[in-house]
Amino acid sequence: MANTLQFDLVSPERRLASVQATEVQIPGADGDLTAMEGHAPTITTLRPGILKAISAEGTKTYAVTGGFAEISASGVSVLAERAVPVDEVTTAMLDELIAEARAAASSAVAANRDSAEKLVNDFMVLRTATGH
Repeated sequence: MANTLQFDLVSPERRLASVQATEVQIPGADGDLTAMEGHAPTITTLRPGILKAISAEGTKTYAVTGGFAEISASGVSVLAERAVPVDEVTTAMLDELIAEARAAASSAVAANRDSAEKLVNDFMVLRTATGH
């Protein structure tokens, strides 16, 4: 299929996707980005958010909590800390992630407090994006 790239998404629990995609929207730690065929080689860390893969099969959305994405001209490989199809996300799951992030933020040393509080905010945005 022309104008596609190989998209693979794995987490420690399972392989979630391996498809030819026309584009992959990635919640990068330094901002959102969209990878398409011919993309410049890039490695980015992920922030909690929604990852979307658009292919001939439709759009698949996944909630990711962090990890790394390696982008090349012909593919995107995402190694997620935790990834779940959006339709499998539960309120309890998000509550647990937010509680963990809040606990880490409250015990963070001053130098790391801003990034710890941003993580809490990212999880709150993820909750809104998934409708929970």
